[in-house]
Amino acid sequence: MNKSLYSLMLMDDVVKEVDKLALRAGTSRSNLVNQILAEYVSVSTPEKQIDSIFRSMEELLSRTTELVPMVVPNQLSMSVKSSLQYKYRPTVRYVVQLYRTPEDGAIGELTVNFRSQSAGLLNNMARFFVLWKELEDNYTAGYFTPGAIRYELSPSKFVRTISVPAGAKYTEEDLGRALSDYVKVFDKAMKRYLAGMLTDRDLEMMYLSHFRNNKYLI
Repeated sequence: MNKSLYSLMLMDDVVKEVDKLALRAGTSRSNLVNQILAEYVSVSTPEKQIDSIFRSMEELLSRTTELVPMVVPNQLSMSVKSSLQYKYRPTVRYVVQLYRTPEDGAIGELTVNFRSQSAGLLNNMARFFVLWKELEDNYTAGYFTPGAIRYELSPSKFVRTISVPAGAKYTEEDLGRALSDYVKVFDKAMKRYLAGMLTDRDLEMMYLSHFRNNKYLI
C-alpha cells in the first residue's frame, strides 16, 4: 500500500494523547493515526495483516512444549525461544520479521540467533545450517522466484529470507501456518542433528517428509 503526505489540523490535546499511545505501542504518531483511521473505515493495513499472521503463529506454536512465542502488538517482528538439548541448555532465538512491502521477491526474513562458548557446538551448528541450505537448494528453490530466497551465516546467527512460491496466493492464516510449520521442523531437525540423533541422510529424509506433507511452502 502506498503512502502520501497529507496535512491535517488536529487539536493539541488530541495529538498529545496520540503520542502517548504511540509511545506505549512502540510506533510513530503517523503510523498510529493511519491504523486508527484504517480501522474506522475498515481498511486492512500491512501492520494489521502482519499482526494477524503473528497471532496465528502464536496460537499454533503455543501448542508445543519446545517453543515459546513472544508477540508484541503493532510490531513487524516476533520472536520464538527454544533451548538446545545440550549441557547448559543454550538458548536459540528465532526472529520472524515481515516487510510492509515485498523486497526482491521476499516478504520477510527469519533470523536464528544463538550464543555458545563451545567451539564444537558452533561448528556443528554451522554444519547443520550449510546442510539445510543445500537441501533447500536441491528440493524447493525451484518453486520460488530466482533470488527470492537468500541466506547469510555468521558466527552467531543464520538468516534466511522468507518468500512464497511463484504465483501462489496465501491468506494470513496460510502464512501463519506455513511459518509455524517451518520454524517447528527447523528447530526439531537442528536439535536432533546436534544431539547426534540424525545422520546427514536422516536429515535429508526428515526434510523431504516435511516438504511432501505440507501444503504451504515458505
